[in-house]
Amino acid sequence: MITQLLFDKKLRYTKKGITIGAIAGMLWGLGGVVMAIAFGYEPFASYADVSLYIVPLVGACLGDLFAGLVTLCINCKKGKRKEYFRILKTKPGLIICLGAIFGGPIAMSGYYCGLYLAGPFYTMAITAIYPAIGAVLCRIFLKEKISKNGWIGILLCVAGAIVVTYVAPSGEVYPNFIVGIIACILATIGWGMEGVVCAYGMDLVDPDLAIGIRWFVSFIAYFICVLPFVAGFGAAGYKLFAAAFTSPWTLILVAAAFVNGISYFWYYNAINMTGASRAMALMITYSLWGVIFGWIFYGSVSITWNIVVGAVMIFIGAVFVAGKPSEILNVRDN
Repeated sequence: MITQLLFDKKLRYTKKGITIGAIAGMLWGLGGVVMAIAFGYEPFASYADVSLYIVPLVGACLGDLFAGLVTLCINCKKGKRKEYFRILKTKPGLIICLGAIFGGPIAMSGYYCGLYLAGPFYTMAITAIYPAIGAVLCRIFLKEKISKNGWIGILLCVAGAIVVTYVAPSGEVYPNFIVGIIACILATIGWGMEGVVCAYGMDLVDPDLAIGIRWFVSFIAYFICVLPFVAGFGAAGYKLFAAAFTSPWTLILVAAAFVNGISYFWYYNAINMTGASRAMALMITYSLWGVIFGWIFYGSVSITWNIVVGAVMIFIGAVFVAGKPSEILNVRDN
């Protein structure tokens, strides 16, 4: 009787994790499209010729700051504000900080550069490969078991991402497309590592606090270690950062950061509730949502056959990964 009650409780917990993981993916797709729109307005448009990377990297820095503030407000409302500094003094807290470096300056830099240089459709599709990397790393370092259907789903997601990116856009639209694709590959590695490292750290750290720390650590790393070098050795990065606070168009970036902040908040909770590999696979449904929201906001952008087929493959793969919650519990408990 007690065993059945405990199983039912775990089942509800896992179902909730699957749901919020899927919603996190939808919100991340929306946030990426809105962020790409923000890059086309001032003050970012004026800095486009200063450096190839200044706009996306300053945008990433600002995005982490705003998302961190959103998460801080949520944690303050829950009475967790004082826990930030206490956790930073612990070993699990330092592990979360390491995950923030993988997910922030490494992965997010690649992601934002991809948005800027290759466009939202291709960036979201290519970075959708990261669960495959994460799944292998989870198997090696966390001993996290994945069912046969789970592996099929992950492979479908990866194959779908490849199909989506089969046809490159016109060079006139994204002249630095190849550089953007390389940046996307960097993002996949960083996010794969982040999921594994943070899953390990969250064994002893509240997921709500883990994501709060992740945003601010990433922002500090950007501000101190990245901005001084985005346009060579100079102050251009800081000038754009400051200019963003005086432009009304920055509200678009704030809106994107708000959506991304909520997305990652639920993503970290999903990692804790369903396992890192499954949460990552659910999260990459953002590539499908990116196509949908991209079509809504970029009405003139044509959706080709490969984008549609690839997006459907990713969606089916995510369903395989989610599977039956009861089966997920059996795999995790064995």
